Amino acid sequence: MRSWLVSHLVSLLVIANGTPVLLSLLLGTRWDWPLDNHHQYRDKRPLLGPSKTLRGLIGALLVTALLAPLFQLSLLEGASFALLAMLGDLCSSFAKRRLGLASGHSVPLLDQFPESILPLWGMQTVFGASWAEMALAVLIFMVIDLLLSTLLRSVRA
Repeated sequence: MRSWLVSHLVSLLVIANGTPVLLSLLLGTRWDWPLDNHHQYRDKRPLLGPSKTLRGLIGALLVTALLAPLFQLSLLEGASFALLAMLGDLCSSFAKRRLGLASGHSVPLLDQFPESILPLWGMQTVFGASWAEMALAVLIFMVIDLLLSTLLRSVRA
């Protein structure tokens, strides 16, 4: 097992998934246009919810792409990683809205798994990561995300 690779994977997951949260904290409601434009699905619930914004998506793509060379990745590979992470995050938001859960409602595992496994699996050949390395990176990311989410909720309360 290559610990340096696992740490790179975890770092990329934190960067891609943390950028939208950081932008929200720094910018408040500035430029927070919802990706679903407040549209509802056929169940009359929001498609994604107001916390999934164009600002977060673009921010994740740009920041991850710009930091990608630190991990021996091209700008395009960094942007691709972020895009897959954001796609996973959007899938979990879509699922939570279908379950009738409000935007911002935390569901352990559903909130972390899609946004971590999708970029790792989708770019597995780029990293040359083993299944064990990817599984460990997902597990570490889940713990970090759960801890930071709990901390963030307590700060906002």
